[in-house]
Amino acid sequence: MGIVKISEAMHHELRIASKAMTRSINAQAEHWLKIGMLIEANHEITYTEACQLLIAQSRADDLKRFAS
Repeated sequence: MGIVKISEAMHHELRIASKAMTRSINAQAEHWLKIGMLIEANHEITYTEACQLLIAQSRADDLKRFAS
């Protein structure tokens, strides 16, 4: 785990979004990073499709965990 420096303005936006989405500030930042990485690698997908991909991956991970 590392430390990432961000601007005060971005931290402020993270605080607002994390409160609205009932996530920790770190969890909100990680969510935005995951979404950004997916969309940057797959320009044709929408935000909603990126979220659906993350949910599908989470379900697949849970199935692997329960199967073990």
